[in-house]
Amino acid sequence: MSLVSAGGYSFGLLPCRSRRRAKAIAKAALVEARPRAVPALRKSSGSGSVQKVLVGDRADDLQAEARAMARAANASVYSPELLARNYGSRPVQLLRRTLQILVALGSFSLKLLIDQRNGVLDQNKRKRAAELRRIFTRLGPTFVKLGQGLSTRPDICPPEYLEELSELQDALPTFPDAEAFSCIERELGLTLNSIFSSISPSPIAAASLGQVYKAELKYSGQIVAVKVQRPCIEEAIGLDFYLIRGVGFLINKYVDIITTDVVALIDEFASRVYQELNYVQEGQNARRFKKLYADKEDVLVPDIFWDYTSGKVLTMEWVEGVKLNEQVAIESQGLKVLDLVNTGIQCSLRQLLEYGYFHADPHPGNLLATPEGKLAFLDFGMMSETPEEARFAIIGHVVHMVNRDYEAMARDYYALDFLSPDVDVTPIVPALRNFFDDALNSSVSELNFKTIVDGLGAVLYQYPFNVPAYYALILRSLTVLEGLALYADPNFKVLAASYPYFAKRLLTDPNPYLRDALVELLFKDGRFRWNRLENLLVQGRKDRDFSAKDALQPVLKLLLGPEGEELRTLVIKESVRVTEAVVLGAVTDTYNSMPDFMRSLVFTGSRRGPLLMSDTELEKVIELRDQVFRIWGLLRSSENFDPTLLQPILQVLQQPEGRILGGRVVGGITQRLAARLLQQVLRTPATGSASID
Repeated sequence: MSLVSAGGYSFGLLPCRSRRRAKAIAKAALVEARPRAVPALRKSSGSGSVQKVLVGDRADDLQAEARAMARAANASVYSPELLARNYGSRPVQLLRRTLQILVALGSFSLKLLIDQRNGVLDQNKRKRAAELRRIFTRLGPTFVKLGQGLSTRPDICPPEYLEELSELQDALPTFPDAEAFSCIERELGLTLNSIFSSISPSPIAAASLGQVYKAELKYSGQIVAVKVQRPCIEEAIGLDFYLIRGVGFLINKYVDIITTDVVALIDEFASRVYQELNYVQEGQNARRFKKLYADKEDVLVPDIFWDYTSGKVLTMEWVEGVKLNEQVAIESQGLKVLDLVNTGIQCSLRQLLEYGYFHADPHPGNLLATPEGKLAFLDFGMMSETPEEARFAIIGHVVHMVNRDYEAMARDYYALDFLSPDVDVTPIVPALRNFFDDALNSSVSELNFKTIVDGLGAVLYQYPFNVPAYYALILRSLTVLEGLALYADPNFKVLAASYPYFAKRLLTDPNPYLRDALVELLFKDGRFRWNRLENLLVQGRKDRDFSAKDALQPVLKLLLGPEGEELRTLVIKESVRVTEAVVLGAVTDTYNSMPDFMRSLVFTGSRRGPLLMSDTELEKVIELRDQVFRIWGLLRSSENFDPTLLQPILQVLQQPEGRILGGRVVGGITQRLAARLLQQVLRTPATGSASID
């Protein structure tokens, strides 16, 4: 098949309708790039010269960015008050647009009413959802964006609507090239010929807010993507948001079934769309994203050229590649979709749970597979942030889900800001239990992420939840990635791919919330769950940033802290059990390795071996001993294992609290082994106090 690269998007010889659709939804690769002074760097010699060049390069970059910011000084910012002043005095324009919207949405509402009266509302959900998607597309860019936003809101829309609206793409016709070229010259204050050696005569891609051209910079010969904003887009979007906000007030006042503050939701969404209208802001978003996440060799974030960027023009490094949902084209380059999806999952988890700054427009058109096998993130107009407390609450929520602690899961919704503190979570617990008891019949790693999202969505839809935008968007991002992976492997599970990151964070992060979550995961009913620790280590080692030296250090610090008395009691008990298991296991191994005649001499012909233990109890002893040895083996086999990781433990044990703890452990072991020895001497049945359990 003949392929033509379009900003990283490859179009084959498709049917006419398919080509139009592909071209409409594609977006050229947009990136943040500072001009590189490579020739100067090569001419310099010595570390001091290199440093001067880098500092100078950075200074030039900052100056170019400052000039771009000056060009965007008049960029619009969302303000409900300003919209009211601008459009409140234009009754004819308001009436015309209102009628257009009412006719479209009114006919849709009438169909819903008829469905309800005929008792086929649920039966026709899928059909009506598809109709709403088409209506939003016809109504223009504001409603396309609105539909995309609603597709991430399980607290507002039923699952059928979520799925249909998630298919919305920025499918709009192009505007005249002459207007685009005029905008470039007006915004940058330069002629087209002075900037570019060449530029495509027509757009490579068209989106709701702008369209993209492929060009070659005159000063460097570098290929770039030039995004140009649609003329009068601010006027159209401002008018629509003014009208939609008025509808939001009516919904808040008269529609009881929707518990979310619709006006606040509209304001939040509108502010994000207005941010997309400022292309300098998008460039700054890309630069920040690159600094945080492009430190990995398999993640690519394109560069921005500030000297050719303004509020309405964005010039970025061109990225060759293929959209992540074009599996055949990706595999024809010798790449694997699943490898790229895994990269996307790990990067998304870092966005959500590490720095909290993430890409908020995560559809497949914004993810490219480059020929080098990198995953390129594109289009940074819409970004969002996760509050720090919510990042840790999400990890804790996963722990509670694994433990099937539904009461704790329900309480997590306060920390996640899903529920106000005055809402009683008691009625929510049975709904969580009913869903997760069925879903968790399989191991968590085998769960389909979409199943969990849909199940939680059903719960959220029935109760007074207000899902923050950051959470809804990141869920959508992971769901999109899983959907892409399922095309390549129907058995792929995004949770299984996410486990290594969660395990690493639990084992190594000193944050008090995560430290408590780890303790909660490892200890239950006064017993240490060695199988959980082993599983965490097995999974955590799969994450390339896992450090054996850091593993369990947070728990050690808690153990010897002022609030660790309860944990110290549990650890003492568990240390005694483990030591006893090691000693008794060694005795059993020694006995089994002896010739028969020596066994009878040493142990006076006992048929039951050297220890007065039942077969079941002995199996538990050996199982515990072997599990502890396996865990130690996992730590030792880590690439970054260093015996000095034990040094902090030895240092801690030398402190007064450590010596006290060590003394209590030694005392417990002595008592336990003495009881065992006395049993063997007297040959009395094993008592419960001496049992390994």
